[in-house]
Amino acid sequence: MKQPVRIAITGAAGQICYSLIFRIASGDMLGKDQPVILQLLEITPALKTLEAVAMEVNDCAFPLVADIITTDDPAVAFKDADIGLLVGAKPRGPGMERSDLLKDNGRIFSSLGKVINDVANKDIKICVVGNPANTNAYILAKNAPDLNQRNITALTRLDHNRAIYQLAARAEAPIASVKKMTIWGNHSTTQVPDVTYTLVDGKAALDCVEKDWAQGDFIPTVAKRGAAVIAARGASSAASAANGIVDHMNSWVLGTEEGDWVSMAVPSDGSYGIEEGLIYSYPVTCANGDYTIITDLEVDDFIQQKMKESEAELLSEKETCSDLF
Repeated sequence: MKQPVRIAITGAAGQICYSLIFRIASGDMLGKDQPVILQLLEITPALKTLEAVAMEVNDCAFPLVADIITTDDPAVAFKDADIGLLVGAKPRGPGMERSDLLKDNGRIFSSLGKVINDVANKDIKICVVGNPANTNAYILAKNAPDLNQRNITALTRLDHNRAIYQLAARAEAPIASVKKMTIWGNHSTTQVPDVTYTLVDGKAALDCVEKDWAQGDFIPTVAKRGAAVIAARGASSAASAANGIVDHMNSWVLGTEEGDWVSMAVPSDGSYGIEEGLIYSYPVTCANGDYTIITDLEVDDFIQQKMKESEAELLSEKETCSDLF
């Protein structure tokens, strides 16, 4: 058997993690031959619920689970961690402005960054899920200067998967036939789902659906899908978010399929004119535990304008939280 991989998970007693942890334990994320040590973090009032989650994982008798650690201490949860899944964050409440949420969660991720910097594996692979995910990842990175900065990412794979479904449904095609979907920008309503280079059963997506639909209906439907789920369910996406996390890490660690790419929010290298360092969603390929931004795509004026609007939102969020780094 391989050596166990230490996986730190925050918000581990929450709805997303109730789906996520069992998927990881069964080998869906890192492979059926990769043992794991689950290092689960929660706030103190939720520790009893977290213990119940650990009991259930144990009662499944997953062969890949080498150990489970439950704690309310980030220094314990992230000790020597190889992977960090930062799911926990303060939700937006009634009457809260986005700037209030940015500040409150920014303080959480600022302090987490300092702890992770001190105790985790310096090459820890981090996926930030708690919103606003891109800016939380940026704040964390600025407070964790000793970590491999390339490895601090945010989740847009859920948006990527949502976009694949919408396109497949419109084209009346199987999900598996859709390749090279792209999500640009921020995990917010300014994100830019883009089918310019997407293939449906090997054919250009724009030969299978109307351009007016791709620009007029598709983009806002994907961008506002989270709100639609809340309106229908009375709670935010949970199982689909967990699935996005599993897919994000699986592609990153085990590689993307040949002839395809995925969307990840990663530190910008300046590609497509986006400010360097911002955590921005790009199309990427993955191999050998690393990712490569697809840098040679021609982007039309419509998509470029929307990409810059998403960048502007991220720059505004960065400015709002500038006192935290």
